[in-house]
Amino acid sequence: MLDKTIPATPDFEAIKGRQRATWASGDYSVVGTTLQIVGERLCEAVDLRSGERVIDVAAGNGNATLAAARRFAEVTSTDYVGTLLDGGKARAAAEHLPVEFMEADAEALPFADGSFDVALSTFGVMFTPNHPKAASELSRVVRKGGRIGLANWTPDGFIGELFKVLGKHVLPPAGLKPPSAWGTEAHLATLFPDYNITATKRTFAFRYRSREHWLDVFRNYYGPTHRAFAGLDEGKQAALAADLLDLLHRRNRAEDGTLVVPSEYLEIVIAKR
Repeated sequence: MLDKTIPATPDFEAIKGRQRATWASGDYSVVGTTLQIVGERLCEAVDLRSGERVIDVAAGNGNATLAAARRFAEVTSTDYVGTLLDGGKARAAAEHLPVEFMEADAEALPFADGSFDVALSTFGVMFTPNHPKAASELSRVVRKGGRIGLANWTPDGFIGELFKVLGKHVLPPAGLKPPSAWGTEAHLATLFPDYNITATKRTFAFRYRSREHWLDVFRNYYGPTHRAFAGLDEGKQAALAADLLDLLHRRNRAEDGTLVVPSEYLEIVIAKR
């Protein structure tokens, strides 16, 4: 007899609420600032021009925001976690860069159609629970002929594997595609059909004093890892730490006692027709 059970639709709002709490925990800026080079590369990939209207979606503490502002674009930096935007504000102020900051949900951007020439997101929009909705919003707020630039971790890279390890210890929400799906050309083609998509594999190297140093930083400051440890008892925390240290050992290319872990990501430029 066929199983006619209809899978329940994920409660995106409830999931989003938990995600918001996750990213608000710890202090993402400690990790986020090390990724600045990705925002710089992405602005070059989209061939950003001075004076263009740019929105940074799920901006975190503003890597792509700052990179665009340094190129004299008119930048609006958005995220649904206000404390992350506060970090971006402080960084912009330190460099005397004029940026507008606004708390906003990537799946419901409070802007009119075609408000921007360019939309950017570095390791941000990929974490939205409703992928089609987030992609639709990116497309909607960009004018015809504009560009969308994304940097997304791939499933087979280090961060993709990190989330698989976390998923062994803390079950992810049921019914959702993994964030790393945004790091595949096949998934992007379903999210942005009939668009001209250029995807280039790139590598970011996580550089830390040691495996233990990386674990300490990510355990205390990187929201997903911080929350994973916080939700486990002492024994399960030890098991998770052991699995992460093993992952770091396998991925480390340094031979001098430090940690250098290459992490593959997809740099994407989407031209809106």
